[in-house]
Amino acid sequence: MATDPLNPLIVQADRSLFLEAFNPRADEARAAIAPFAELVSSPEHLHTYRVSPLSLWNAASTGMTADAMLGALEGHAKFPLPGNVVTDIRELVGRWGRLTLDRFDEALILSAAPGDGPLLSELARHKAVGPLLRERMSDVVYTVDAGARGELKRALMDAGWPVDDRAGYTQGAAFPVTLAPDLTVRDYQREAAQAFYQGGSDTGGSGVVVLAPGAGKTVVGMVAMSLVGQRTLVLTTNRTSVNQWQRELLAKTDLTPDDVQEYAPGRPAGRELAPVTLCTYQMLTHRRPGAPAGEEHPHMSLIGAAEWGLIIYDEVHLLPAPVFRLTAGVQARRRLGLTATLVREDGREDGREGDVFALIGPKRYDQPWKTLEAQGWIAAATCAEVRLRLPADERPAYAAAPDRQKHGLAAVNPAKRAALRAVLARHPDVPTLVIGAYLDQLELMAADLEAPLITGKTPQRERERLFQAFREGGCARCCSRKSGISRWTSRTPRCSCRCPARSGPGRRKRSGSGGCCAPRRTGAARTSTRWSPAKPSRRITRTTGSCSSRSRATRTTSSTRANSERRAWRALTAHRSVRRMHVPHDRPDTQTTRTSPQGHT
Repeated sequence: MATDPLNPLIVQADRSLFLEAFNPRADEARAAIAPFAELVSSPEHLHTYRVSPLSLWNAASTGMTADAMLGALEGHAKFPLPGNVVTDIRELVGRWGRLTLDRFDEALILSAAPGDGPLLSELARHKAVGPLLRERMSDVVYTVDAGARGELKRALMDAGWPVDDRAGYTQGAAFPVTLAPDLTVRDYQREAAQAFYQGGSDTGGSGVVVLAPGAGKTVVGMVAMSLVGQRTLVLTTNRTSVNQWQRELLAKTDLTPDDVQEYAPGRPAGRELAPVTLCTYQMLTHRRPGAPAGEEHPHMSLIGAAEWGLIIYDEVHLLPAPVFRLTAGVQARRRLGLTATLVREDGREDGREGDVFALIGPKRYDQPWKTLEAQGWIAAATCAEVRLRLPADERPAYAAAPDRQKHGLAAVNPAKRAALRAVLARHPDVPTLVIGAYLDQLELMAADLEAPLITGKTPQRERERLFQAFREGGCARCCSRKSGISRWTSRTPRCSCRCPARSGPGRRKRSGSGGCCAPRRTGAARTSTRWSPAKPSRRITRTTGSCSSRSRATRTTSSTRANSERRAWRALTAHRSVRRMHVPHDRPDTQTTRTSPQGHT
């Protein structure tokens, strides 16, 4: 296929992709590569993606072929594709489906495609795979113990050979769930649940649904519960999320408070587990203080303690390692993972992404956030980044600090307090969340704004009271440490402005917009009712510290700084497009520079 130098995509030999965000064809190219490429970073002008074995296998598991992937790259590339990229994609995509796992009486059989006997022989010699294989029934078939199902899938993934698990599931205790009559399930939510369930066949029942924050992943979980119709265990990140799940389930299904309960080990025997039980990852991995390193987690038996027909993992990409180990032993239960991204935002790439694929399941459904935004299901977020120089008296400490401490010193730049006040002065009546990572800085900001502060130490009851006040309009502004806010913002369509006081190195800043992605209501009684796309966009403002002497001047008067900041804030609110903003302070006549990448921010 002939390439076009006006196209926006550059494909490198190491399978990295560079997308010109300013190119008029960028949106079309982004939509084409999104199913099989992972976003790595998205600065002003050039967005970086990567094509990894895992991203290719996730796409292949949804039915996308190697030809379709190569066609998407060739159709949007500036230059011819490197030969090794074409070879790699065909070879890696071709691995999906060559190994299958099926049930055989009380055991399992690992089967290879016809003619792949040498592949099985090679895997049998693998140090992690070999011990899990039992009798070789033919050139392309091995028997496997049913209890080794999860470990085998994990070992094969580590060996670079994903297996298509068709061994089916153990039926849990029946418990029908009926959705509320006035709950309107959006088309994509129903499609996601059906893509996971696949009519109850052995080819479905395990996998991950990826949807943008605010798109209603909880409703997808409820629809899946109604399709499965069995006892359900919901695992989530913290007690705030547990409470949100409980409220949503009681409001949008026919379940009663006795049917939906948080896991409470102190309750009388037989009453600890409800038909729909909610639990946090922290509870599962909790150990008594001073416990020996090898002691088992006392609550880990929860997953196997009842006849669960479905286990839902909320924010599945954040699963701790002990939960992965336990999940390896419950492969006969249906498993649904919900997340906004399959890539960890903390930068940890220690095999967890592969564990999600192997133990929870492949990606079953993914709807681009730009599509949901265009349809009005999530709000169009106006994003801006304001870079502030360190004051002159702070720079010597920054210069002398070890490298690992410099980011923290820049992140607590005292100039952020004035910048925050300036932004909020322009939006005095807008419900606003201020989120940061450094407690001392947040305490000062909360005092400046006379706003409540929520941290990890805030008692759960007080936290719920403040969140409820914010939702109902009794509290216009709220400051929170990142660990204290968690994913609560995704349940807060009232939030119109979010100000992260610290800009970390997150890969997909759009995903971090949290609840600001949920549009305001149009008067409907339930959150799954269609939102109005005509409501104002939410504003996300980032203030970051910087001490670069090459791109910014080393000295400036306070009046010049104030003038340039005022120009920046005027520009911030003058445009609705997504943009990053650099506020220089080197001379009075310097203009604020802006770009509009029209994509991930």
